[in-house]
Amino acid sequence: MRHGSMLDPPNRFEAQRRELELEQVEWDQEYLTELENRKIEYLPDSSKTIVAENQSPDIPFRYSLNPYRGCIHGCSYCYARPTHEYLGFNAGLDFETKIVVKHHAPDLLREFLARPQWKPEAIAFSGVTDCYQPAERKFQLTRQCLEVALECRQPVSIVTKNALIVRDLEILSRLASENLVHAFISITTLDPQLARDMEPRTSIPAARLRALKTLADAGVPVGVMLAPVIPGLNDTEIPSILEAAKNARAMTAGYVLLRLPLTVAPVFKEWLERTQPSKVERVLGRVQTTRGGKLNSSVWGERMVGSGVVADHIRKMFRLFQRQHGLDGKFPSHDCSRFRPPLPKSGQMRLF
Repeated sequence: MRHGSMLDPPNRFEAQRRELELEQVEWDQEYLTELENRKIEYLPDSSKTIVAENQSPDIPFRYSLNPYRGCIHGCSYCYARPTHEYLGFNAGLDFETKIVVKHHAPDLLREFLARPQWKPEAIAFSGVTDCYQPAERKFQLTRQCLEVALECRQPVSIVTKNALIVRDLEILSRLASENLVHAFISITTLDPQLARDMEPRTSIPAARLRALKTLADAGVPVGVMLAPVIPGLNDTEIPSILEAAKNARAMTAGYVLLRLPLTVAPVFKEWLERTQPSKVERVLGRVQTTRGGKLNSSVWGERMVGSGVVADHIRKMFRLFQRQHGLDGKFPSHDCSRFRPPLPKSGQMRLF
């Protein structure tokens, strides 16, 4: 099994850490192989809520829903990695192999939508980790949540880099027929080898483009998201990705510059040195030019797009080809007027 990280970085909330002493087991190749190829563990989550409210001014949604914590995709650059530290795990291999599953997500969503104070607006699926990661094949929690959304005519937005989304095409097309869904497919490269190295357990680029076209052909408003754009690694692919997305009938496009908050930085650096050794200096150097000489900036309004000459060049190039391919439009607005609260579990109709 391939991993995006080969690290067990220390958890920033723990005063002590444990390091493996492997000198005594150099001869035990079976044990060492197991360390490098960890099995996926699914751990139950006991959360009492499923919809989180976001108050960051540079995030384009207020409410989000994440059926899973951690992500099997194993993307080395994932900004969500440090969230695993809140659970007592690490942001490296634990994030990819200890997947916390919110088994009650559909029921919790139903309870949330039944609240009298809920004023319908879009809920984003995958605000943190990918709702169509491989765990979804087994648990189908995203699908069940979409069924609740369809029942209640609740608007949703989805971002994923997994072609598994087309499994739910029937539900998505029904939502789309009532202006209740937007979808983004994330494509970071068209190079299958780079994608396999950088995002080891995601769908290959060609499959994502097919998914994009399949959704568009079914009437689902769908766009492409270049996230992240990594200076010195995949930024030169912006024109070709946007052209491919247009040919696959994408309606709009967006991008996010590489972010390396907290423990993401050492995980990404280890991955870069291991898989792209000839590009380490160039990539890290260019990332620093977009972040005021550092590897990350958390300044609102700047953290998604960076600053400086390199960031400005990326922004201008993206805008140029976005306009050239007609991907600078917007999705049709969600129709929140169709919302209807879910029926009680008893099935009893409401009087008011």
